Amino acid sequence: MSADAIRHKVMWDRLLAVVEEQAQTLLRTAFSTIVREAGDLSAGVFDLDGRMLAQAVTGTPGHVNSMAESVRHFIERFPVVTMAEGDHYVTNDPWRGTGHLNDFVVTSPAFHKGKLVALFSCTSHLIDVGGIGFGPDGTDVLMEGLSVPFLKLVDRGALNETLMAMVRANSRLPVESEGDVHSLIACNEVGARRLSQMMDEHRLDGLEALADHIVSTSRRAVLERITRLPRGTTKSQMTVDGLDEPITLAAALTVGEDGVRVDFAGTSPAVGRGINVPLAYTRAYTAFGLACAIAPDVPNNAGSLSGWVIDAPRGSILNAPRGAPVSSRHVIGQMLPDVVFGALAPLIPHVVPAEGTSCLWNITLRGGTGTPDAFAVTITTNGGTGARPDKAGLSATAFPSGVRGSPVEVMEAAAPLVFWRRELREGSGGTGRHRGGDGQVIEIAHRDGAPMELLAAFDRIRFPPRGRAGGSDGAPGRLATSEGRTLAGKGTQPIAPGERLIVETPGGGGHGEPG
Repeated sequence: MSADAIRHKVMWDRLLAVVEEQAQTLLRTAFSTIVREAGDLSAGVFDLDGRMLAQAVTGTPGHVNSMAESVRHFIERFPVVTMAEGDHYVTNDPWRGTGHLNDFVVTSPAFHKGKLVALFSCTSHLIDVGGIGFGPDGTDVLMEGLSVPFLKLVDRGALNETLMAMVRANSRLPVESEGDVHSLIACNEVGARRLSQMMDEHRLDGLEALADHIVSTSRRAVLERITRLPRGTTKSQMTVDGLDEPITLAAALTVGEDGVRVDFAGTSPAVGRGINVPLAYTRAYTAFGLACAIAPDVPNNAGSLSGWVIDAPRGSILNAPRGAPVSSRHVIGQMLPDVVFGALAPLIPHVVPAEGTSCLWNITLRGGTGTPDAFAVTITTNGGTGARPDKAGLSATAFPSGVRGSPVEVMEAAAPLVFWRRELREGSGGTGRHRGGDGQVIEIAHRDGAPMELLAAFDRIRFPPRGRAGGSDGAPGRLATSEGRTLAGKGTQPIAPGERLIVETPGGGGHGEPG
């Protein structure tokens, strides 16, 4: 290895450390429990052309890979020649951000010795942005909360107080929402400071050469992995619960010399409630599934992402038109790695797992609306993952999102809730040569016996995770109350005074013949 190659490798590793510290800043300072306790965030550094050079390990694929597209939109709106030290820009545009209004994306210029050298960007999920709340009940995006177009959040160090007043006025949790915005700003500022220190140590005036090395090296590595795959087209299809009618997710995967193309033609059309998916989020999770199976050892950046070409028909549920309701886009979007694995199974059967729960089983509860005791929380919970060709699936583990489960003690402190049970749902994983991971059983009540609302956005109830290569399906999910009422998988529903909510998350599918 040449001296230049070694030097580039050292600086690349250092850049990864910079963005990880950036992400840890957001994790430690966030007000939102889903961010600070579960890690629902993203952080990364970009060159001045908007190419993502490095992403933090801490974070979710849906945020990171859609944010990779979002930064280019920031540059279109705010050209780099107009940026000044102390500037920060913000949006929560679902189609040019990370998929729904709850995710705020902040992008900031980074300067070194007075020269603009890079951009830092980060995303976090604000628990409440007004509207009907974090659930699928809306019939258009305007019902789902406050919409923030591409705006200057901080101008040369001066905070946009008008914008912050709007954020506070449109949230049921104004203090937490304002705090989360400041956390995003701090996240990028830490990244910019650490980058400048790194450039000092390595005597760099700019990042152009390092950026070209990162992007070209990563692209070559992905294309080399792709050459190991058989050429041709395979297809996959999955049926999920949907709303009133089941949803079909169809994919055709084509392996070519210059990359892998995934086309979701044949997928069901967009629906009238908030489980539709903007194309950026579709691409984010599809790319993640491809990377996991084909090139898991290649760092995620603009170069490695360029090996995947992903499209979905306009107007389909995976390419929802602007204005459609998209609040719970994760319910469908997080299924896409499993759809991709189904298409890859004939090509690399020794790699891809059985299907898992896939979509997060986030329990969003609120109560006391309009009173001093009002609360709104999202409790992150997970089901089982699918069994792998050589080992069992993981129990109560989020894949593909990667977020952690919300700690019981923290959620009981954040809201007037009591967790009566939280335990593994033993035997819920499908059987096979290797078993699928088990889900969970969770039982929650209002601490004072008062009524509350469940903003349900769950799937895998009618169509559980499927086994692979002879393995059996995982157990379907289930929602009920202590009074014996069965609850719907989607939509806002009351939990009556004294009732307990019982959530049983799905198990993952088994892999291989049980014998």
